[in-house]
Amino acid sequence: AGSDKPISYATLTSEENPALGVRGLRVARDNEALLTRQLDAIAQAAAERGEDAPTWVMAPMVATSTEAKWFAGLCRERGLTPGAMIEVPAAALMADTIMPHLDFVSIGTNDLTQYTMAADRLSPQLAYLTDPWQPAVLRLIRHTCVVGRDNNVPVGVCGEAAADPVLACVLTGLGVNSLSAASTAVAGVGAQLAEVTLEECQKMAEAAIDAEGPTEARASVFKVMEQFKN
Repeated sequence: AGSDKPISYATLTSEENPALGVRGLRVARDNEALLTRQLDAIAQAAAERGEDAPTWVMAPMVATSTEAKWFAGLCRERGLTPGAMIEVPAAALMADTIMPHLDFVSIGTNDLTQYTMAADRLSPQLAYLTDPWQPAVLRLIRHTCVVGRDNNVPVGVCGEAAADPVLACVLTGLGVNSLSAASTAVAGVGAQLAEVTLEECQKMAEAAIDAEGPTEARASVFKVMEQFKN
């Protein structure tokens, strides 16, 4: 909620920079009932499905361990499995303090790229900066995956990056455990992943994060892929 996803009853209309304002979990900071009513409804729906349908709930725009702990507590009080979106660079950098409170995380590459590159993702003039192949973004993803592995917390990726078949291989090589993309992208991503090994994905990831920019990252990865064919 907020910024480019306004909700009439929760979104502030006077913010000069809504992308950096009150959105996501921050909406509930001064009105916790907005969040708890949703969690109550989810818990009620989950209870009707029985124990065979564990329900995972994640909060967007988590930036600190305090926020993660607060949200996780509300979820666990209702028998829900808590997680968080990693889309604020601070959350990626401080993942070691955030993940101990959570059972899973999902990296929102669209917003993580926007905030890392200080570039509005809706601006066509800044599309060259909001490219998910940016090595700076990939390095934050790698760091998050390392922390997730060390804390036994699965790390997923959702956003446009997961729909790119080649980038999906890079993400797998960085340590991502699951990918979430539009249904139209699943076949292409699955077919590409089926053609490579985990070791090859790791080599592709190394090439991407060592590049100077997104164009160079793509070129380096495609060069590595050509070596696999030979």
